[in-house]
Amino acid sequence: MARSWMKLSGVALVGVVAGMALAPHVLVGAEQPSSPADTFRNLKLFGDVFERVRSEYVEPVSDQKLIESAINGMLTSLDPHSSYLNADQYRDMQVQTKGEFGGLGIEVTMDNGLVKVVSPIDDTPASKAGIQAGDIITQIDNEAVMGLTLNDAVEKMRGPIDSKIQLTLVRQGHDDPINVSLNRAVIKVSPVRAKVEGDVAYLRLTQFTEQSTSNMVDKIEEMKKQLGPNMRGLVLDLRNDPGGLLDQAVSVADTFIDKGEIVSTRGRRPDSIQRFSAKPGDILNGMPMVVLINGGSASASEIVAGALQDHRRAIIMGTQSFGKGSVQTIMPIPGQGAIRLTTARYYTPAGTSIQGKGITPDIEVHEASVSLKDDTGGRHEADLRGALVNTDKPSPDAQKSPSGDTAGNPLDSEDYQLARAIDILRGISMYEGRATGSAAARAQ
Repeated sequence: MARSWMKLSGVALVGVVAGMALAPHVLVGAEQPSSPADTFRNLKLFGDVFERVRSEYVEPVSDQKLIESAINGMLTSLDPHSSYLNADQYRDMQVQTKGEFGGLGIEVTMDNGLVKVVSPIDDTPASKAGIQAGDIITQIDNEAVMGLTLNDAVEKMRGPIDSKIQLTLVRQGHDDPINVSLNRAVIKVSPVRAKVEGDVAYLRLTQFTEQSTSNMVDKIEEMKKQLGPNMRGLVLDLRNDPGGLLDQAVSVADTFIDKGEIVSTRGRRPDSIQRFSAKPGDILNGMPMVVLINGGSASASEIVAGALQDHRRAIIMGTQSFGKGSVQTIMPIPGQGAIRLTTARYYTPAGTSIQGKGITPDIEVHEASVSLKDDTGGRHEADLRGALVNTDKPSPDAQKSPSGDTAGNPLDSEDYQLARAIDILRGISMYEGRATGSAAARAQ
């Protein structure tokens, strides 16, 4: 039996394949199967229509094109994430999961017949051109997108490396369409990025590919060594991460969860019900975490955020996530391509399906542009004539923030959500430090 590829992101990665999927399972409330006689009559109907189109359509069409189009129509009529992949698309998808492919660097999905951007990928032509999550693509090279399938739209956005393409976008809050010109490029996805912000470790996952967990663990270990005992916590940034491989979602969550269920998937077949549980060990040993999400966080990202939220392992901050709670299985067809079929819904450890709803953050923080303001109030007690002088010697850290850095956060004007996440981690660390000190004082 051919081995199935299981993925979670049911969106199309432009330049590779019209979608991603992973893990088998559920269609609740499915209709009762037809009788053999009904099935035979319907197949005969298909055969009659096929012959009529083949012989009378205004232009000759190959049998393969008709059959593939019929199969794709059958699958895409089920839900936005099921589709047929021809041999080239299937090959592209396999390359994509390894983290390198050609195209624009945007994840797209179908939304009420329109092609919608789920998220741009960092450092790609799409992100550099300013394409944003939620943008609706209405035209490709001045040709209307309305009426195209997701695969058709993706094919139009593919092309030779360095070739130009123009997209027309509709963006919420903008009255006029936005025209974006960009060049196609080879997209090399670096699924993990990391940096140290003062005494806080910051790690961004851009996608769940085969290298995500191993790269993430390496980066965290590097930052732990760099910060040593001064490390206050970790910010895990899943904003605009459209998902990817199910096994990577499970292993990423498992990196921080010591025990218990991470996610379950449930489908029609009894043997399709699966539960994924954490193995002992937490790379941070319980150190505080904040997870950042937004409307571009989908599928595998939502599994990780949901697991960490239900286990109360991290504070989830940002805005409502995308809400893709279904799982697709890639089923190869020998000698042909493959079908991507929705086979399950997935559930968080608390048994919640986030399909169509998304993950609700514990603390809602919207993107914002912040400018620093002098809030000192002008005059202080020490400015008053005749004020008593404080003769106490200042402590060495009196003029420093809890992290030891100069007070103030240089991120405020760049990334408001990240700045707030760092503030929370430092606040938790300060509170825990004071609580420990108070307990020690009472014990004396």
